[in-house]
Amino acid sequence: MRFRHRLAAGFAALLLPLTGLAGLATPAHAASASTTATATYTRTQDWGSGFEGKWTVKNTGTTTLSSWTVEWDFPSGTSVTSAWDADVTSSGSHWTARNKSWNGSLAPGASVSFGFNGSGSGSPANCRLNGGSCDGGPSVPGDAAPSAPGTPTASGVTETSVKLSWSAATDDKGIKNYDVLRGGSKVATVTGTTYTDTGLTAGTDYSYTVQARDTADQTGPLSGAVAVRTSGGVVDPPPGSKVKLGYFTEWGVYGRNYHVKNLVTSGSASKITHINYAFGNVKNGQCVLDDSYAATDKAYTADQSVSGTADTWDQPLRGNFNQLRQLKAKYPHIKVLYSFGGWTYSGGFGQAAQNPAAFAKSCKAVVEDPRWADVFDGIDIDWEYPNACGLTCDTSGPAAFRNLMSALRAEFGPDYLVTAAITADGSSGGKIDAADYGGAAPYLDWYNVMTYDYFGAFDKDGPTAPHSPLTSYPGIPQAGFNSADAVAKLKSKGVPSAKLLLGIGFYGRGWTGVTQSAPGGAATGAAPGTYEAGIEDYKVLKNSCPATGTVAGTAYAYCGGNWWSYDTPATIGTKMTWAKNQNLGGAFFWEFSGDTSNGELVTAINDGLK
Repeated sequence: MRFRHRLAAGFAALLLPLTGLAGLATPAHAASASTTATATYTRTQDWGSGFEGKWTVKNTGTTTLSSWTVEWDFPSGTSVTSAWDADVTSSGSHWTARNKSWNGSLAPGASVSFGFNGSGSGSPANCRLNGGSCDGGPSVPGDAAPSAPGTPTASGVTETSVKLSWSAATDDKGIKNYDVLRGGSKVATVTGTTYTDTGLTAGTDYSYTVQARDTADQTGPLSGAVAVRTSGGVVDPPPGSKVKLGYFTEWGVYGRNYHVKNLVTSGSASKITHINYAFGNVKNGQCVLDDSYAATDKAYTADQSVSGTADTWDQPLRGNFNQLRQLKAKYPHIKVLYSFGGWTYSGGFGQAAQNPAAFAKSCKAVVEDPRWADVFDGIDIDWEYPNACGLTCDTSGPAAFRNLMSALRAEFGPDYLVTAAITADGSSGGKIDAADYGGAAPYLDWYNVMTYDYFGAFDKDGPTAPHSPLTSYPGIPQAGFNSADAVAKLKSKGVPSAKLLLGIGFYGRGWTGVTQSAPGGAATGAAPGTYEAGIEDYKVLKNSCPATGTVAGTAYAYCGGNWWSYDTPATIGTKMTWAKNQNLGGAFFWEFSGDTSNGELVTAINDGLK
C-alpha cells in the first residue's frame, strides 16, 4: 500500500542561510518619479507558532524597474525562517529582500510577490522600497494604498455571464476605481461596486477578485475570491488549471467496499481532474496487470454500477476498468492514469532500469490493451525508491530514474500523460539527492510529491509528530522532513513549480501509550487501526478522535492515551493556499476511500485550489 513507506533522515534548506549574508548586499537604488513603486505586506497564514507573510511589489511608474529591494524592521522576537522568490538577509532586526535574477524586471503596471515563513507575532515596520517610501516613493509621500474590497458575490449566473457585487474599499485620499480580475487577469475597470462579466463559456469554472485603486493610482490588496461555474454542459478544465488528482486502489473493492460509483455518490467526481489507478505490478522488468478479477472481471449489478446498467456474463470488459469507462462517459473532463509500483511492487524497477526501452514497451502494451484502450490517458510510475531503500534497496545508480522516464516518454509520445510519484525526503543527502529528478523532469508532466508518512508508529517509542508537516517547527524529530523543504529541494534541482503536486493523506498515523497532548511525547507502540495498527482513515478519526490542535499546518488529536495526526478540511485549506503561493501545479491525495461519504476532503482540495 502506498502509505507504508518511510523516508530517510537529514535536511536541505530552501534558501541560503538568512543571516550572515550582509556581504552579498548591493546598495539600494533610490526611486525616481518615473519609476515609482509600492510594496504592500499581508500575513497570509498563521499557525500559532509561526506565520506566512507575503510582500507584493508593484511598478506604479511609467518606466520599467530593472531591480527591486524591500527593507523592513521586525520587533524583537519576530524573524524570517525561510523565504521564496527573493533573497532575504538580515542585520539584527533589519531585514532586506532582493529580487531573484529572473523576477527583478517590472514593466509599468506589473507586480511581483515573494513570501516567507516567520516565527514570532510582530509585523513589519519602517518599510523602504529601492530606498524610497513603500507607499509610492517621492511622488506620493504619505499616501497609503487602499484597503481590500469585500469579497464579491455572484448573481444572475447564466451560460455566458455573471453579475458581481462587492462592498467598497477605503482609502485616506479616496477611491478612484476598481479592477475586476478573472483568474488573476484584469477584465474590467469600473467606478462602481458592481460588474457584469459576459462572453463566458458554458459549464466552466471561473474565479473573480477585485482590487481598489486610489486617486494616486496605487492599488491595494486583492479581495477574497468568489468561485463561479456557468450553467451548461461539462467541458474540459481550461489549460493551466490546477491538477486535483486522487488515487483509486484496486484492492479497495474488497474489504473497504469502495467502488468507482462511490466517486459519483460522494460528489467527488465533479471536483477532481485526474485519477491514478493503483497499482499495476512490475515483474521481470515489465509492467503487468496485478489483480485481473478486480480490474477486468468483477461483475456489477445495476445499482452498483456508474451507468445504472448491470454487467452481463459475456461482455468483453467488466470490473474497475469498465466502471472507469462509465465514469469518464459521465464526467468527460476526468483523465485516468494507470499507476505501476507502489511500496509493495517497487522491487521490480531495478530490473526494468536495465532495459528501459523494453520496460516502456511493456507498459504501453498494458495501458493500451485493446480491451480498455479508451480508459487510460497515461501512466504513473511509483518507484519507492530509485537508488535508495524502501521495502527493498535499489542500487541502479542516480541516472536510472531519468533513463526510465526518458524511455517512457519516447514510447508513449506527447499525447499521453507520463507522471511519477516520488519521495518527499528534503534532507541533505537523502532520497531526493539519490536520483536525478531534475534531469527526468523534462520527460514528465508532473511529479506527485509524497509529502506524508514523514513520522509514524514505525518508530514505536515516538516522539509523536505530524506525519504530514507542511513546514518545519521547533522540536521536529528530523530536519528536512516537511513539505516546504522537499519542494524547495526539488526546485533547486531545476524542477519547475508547475510540475510539482502537493501530497495529502486521507488518513492519520497514530501512537498509543501517550501521556501528553502536545507533539513530542513518548509512546509505547502503534494505536489501533481498522486495517493496520498505527493507521486510520480520516472518516473514522474525525469522530473517534477529533482534532485538538495543529502543528506545522497539520491537525493532531489526543484521546484515551492515543495520539493521532491527520489533515482536516481546515488544514487542507491552509496547504492549498500554500501550494498556490508556491505556484505548484496542484495537489494529489492518497486515497479516495479514506474520505467521508460526502467527500469533504476532496471538496476542501477543490475549493482550496480554485
